[in-house]
Amino acid sequence: MTLNRDAVVGVSVARVMAHCGGDLRAAVRYVAGAVAAAPEAPEPYAVLGEIWEEQRPGLTAALSGENSLPAVLTSSYVSFLAADMDNAVMALGSVTGAQPGTAWARAPWFSDPRFTDGVGAEALAEAVMRTMDYGRALDSPAVQDALLPWRELIGKVCDRAPAAEPMAKMAIFLRTCGLADESFAMCDRADSVESIMLTEVVRAATWRRIGQPQQAAAAFHRALAIEPDNWSLFLDLADLHAEQGDFAGAVESAREGLKHGPTEITLRAAEAAYLARGSGDANALEALISLAPQMPDSPYRAVLIDHACAGEGLSPELIAQARRLR
Repeated sequence: MTLNRDAVVGVSVARVMAHCGGDLRAAVRYVAGAVAAAPEAPEPYAVLGEIWEEQRPGLTAALSGENSLPAVLTSSYVSFLAADMDNAVMALGSVTGAQPGTAWARAPWFSDPRFTDGVGAEALAEAVMRTMDYGRALDSPAVQDALLPWRELIGKVCDRAPAAEPMAKMAIFLRTCGLADESFAMCDRADSVESIMLTEVVRAATWRRIGQPQQAAAAFHRALAIEPDNWSLFLDLADLHAEQGDFAGAVESAREGLKHGPTEITLRAAEAAYLARGSGDANALEALISLAPQMPDSPYRAVLIDHACAGEGLSPELIAQARRLR
C-alpha cells in the first residue's frame, strides 16, 4: 500500500523524534497518526520495530500508565512484538471501540500467522466486547467493512480453539454489527461445544432485537432450564412481557425471580413498576419511589419510572414525586 502524505510525514517525524529528539512519547503519537492515516501500511510498524529493538526500556517506560489512543494502539503492536498475542488483541479491541470506523485491524500484523495462531479464544472474546465499550454504532456498511478482519479472525480462532462462552460473546459482537444470522450461527457453534446459559441469553437478545418476542421468550426459558435459580433471567422475561404490554405477565415473572433473589433491588423495582402500570396500584408506585434512589442512575431506572407513572388512576402528586427520581 502506498503511504499518503499524512502517513509519510508521521513516519518521518516519528523516526526523527525517536532517534534524534529522544522524545519517545512524541514518536508514539506520530506513529499512531501514521497508522490512522494508512492502517494497512507496513512503514509505521517498521519504525516501531526499530524503536522496540533499539530502545525497548525507554519505549516500555513511555507507554507505562498511558491510556491515550496512541499509547494503547502502540501497546497492541508492542505486545505482538513481544509474542503476547492476547494483550495485543485486547488492546486493539479498545482502540477499535473508540474509533470503529478506522480499519485498525487491517494492520499487517493482525493477519500474521504468528498472531492468528497464537491469540486465545478468551482474549479475542474480551477484545470484541471492548469494541462495544463506547457505545459506537457498529452496523453501518463502512464500519462493517472496517471490522471485517475481526470477523475473519473469529472464524479462524473458533476453528482452532472452540469454546462455548467465548463464542457466545463473539455472537454478541456479530449481533451488534447488525449480523443477526451470523450471530445465530455462532450460537449454534457454541452449542455444539457445550450448552450454557449465556448462549441462550444471547439468542434471546438477538430475537428481541429483530422483533421476535416469542422466540426471545423461548430462548429465555431454555436458559432457565439450564440455570433455574437465576433471578436475572426472570427479570429479562419480565421486561420482555412489559415491552409487549403484558404487565400482568411482567409482574408474574418478576415475582418468580424474587423467589431466587428476594433482596435484589432492580427486581423489586421492576415488580413495583409493572404492578403500578398494570393495575394503577398507588402502593406499588410508592414502593418504586422508595427503591429508585437505591438503583444506579440509568436509562433502565427511567424506563421503569415511565412505566409506573402511566398507570391509570394514580395521583398527580405521586407521579410528580416519581418523575423527580427519573
